[in-house]
Amino acid sequence: MSVGSALAAPASAHALVQQAAASSYTVTPERIWASTAAMLALIGVLLGGLALARSAGRIRTGNGRAAAMVATAAGLIAVVNGGLVVVTADGGPGTGNGIVGGFVAVVIGLIGVFLGRRALARSRRTA
Repeated sequence: MSVGSALAAPASAHALVQQAAASSYTVTPERIWASTAAMLALIGVLLGGLALARSAGRIRTGNGRAAAMVATAAGLIAVVNGGLVVVTADGGPGTGNGIVGGFVAVVIGLIGVFLGRRALARSRRTA
């Protein structure tokens, strides 16, 4: 192995890393995964808020127990998937790895879990 080929390998690897960086408008599978997890987390927050309002008696259609369980499950799934996106990301924001969406999914998913669990606890007290 010559010195010239040994020095050329790291330079070509660096060029590949530079090409791999996606533009901010490129849709990559990792970004789709992170966005889907964030949307699931948002659904969990909405259902958790609705279940909390039902259990508090603000909305008179049912007790909201099923919505609270779905909100908790959706939040947990979003947290796990968002965490997996963050752990498997190779670069930071703007690289196309979906790391920002992963963090968003984790934070919003935790809020959904909190709201769902709170609505479940409230529905158990009133039942």
